[in-house]
Amino acid sequence: MIDFSAIPWAALAPFIVAGFLAQLVDSAVGMGFGVIGNSLLILLGLPPAAASSVTHAVESFTSGVSGAAHALQRNVDWMLFARLVIPGIAGGLTGVWALSHLSLSILRPVLLVYLAAVGIYLIWRGARRAQAYRRMRAVGPLGFVAGFLDSFGGAWGPVTTGSLIAQGMTPRVAVGTVNAAEFFVTVTVLSAFIGTLGLQSFSIAASGLLIGGIVAAPIGALVTRRASSRDLTQWIGGVMIALSLWGLISLVFAPIPLFSRM
Repeated sequence: MIDFSAIPWAALAPFIVAGFLAQLVDSAVGMGFGVIGNSLLILLGLPPAAASSVTHAVESFTSGVSGAAHALQRNVDWMLFARLVIPGIAGGLTGVWALSHLSLSILRPVLLVYLAAVGIYLIWRGARRAQAYRRMRAVGPLGFVAGFLDSFGGAWGPVTTGSLIAQGMTPRVAVGTVNAAEFFVTVTVLSAFIGTLGLQSFSIAASGLLIGGIVAAPIGALVTRRASSRDLTQWIGGVMIALSLWGLISLVFAPIPLFSRM
């Protein structure tokens, strides 16, 4: 039996709260957990590759719960899922190799500016016209690029969700499909990191993020199902801008170890 009295709850509590809030946002608007979790661990002093591997370890569980919850809420377009997930896996594997062998620091500020621009556009668009479902274009390249960027910055959700909605996809379906595909991309990236860095045990931070994230995942899926397209579009735009500002501030005030290499 588990001795709950031996668990360091005081040390876990901040990370449980962080995991709950990050996954609540992630499940509801299709983004946030990877960026928030990755940034938190980097600010605590972990090198980028190690922080990304821990975040993906936690996210491999939370994204599975979130994807299942979205499927139960009928938020997933399975045809789009199939078009997105295979290129996403290929991009994730490529990104792990690149992170281990190349200096990619220039990509982070470029990505943050792109996400902020898409976020501003979504807020403007959501206030002016309802979203209408369309057949999405360039889904394969989008999945590959998002998977690549996800391997070192937790960017799968912001890149895919924001780009799909910017093309005109129904926000609820975009969020659900991205969350369902995220599980497979995350597990692939995690497996590649284990092969590159070795198997690492869960830290207190990762354990807290995992507990909070699993609790929040079904709640976020329900919020997505109930929210209107206009509100969800504007929420997603707002979260994208907030995450971009978070990342840009981190670059200014904590340049080390954000871009340190393994």
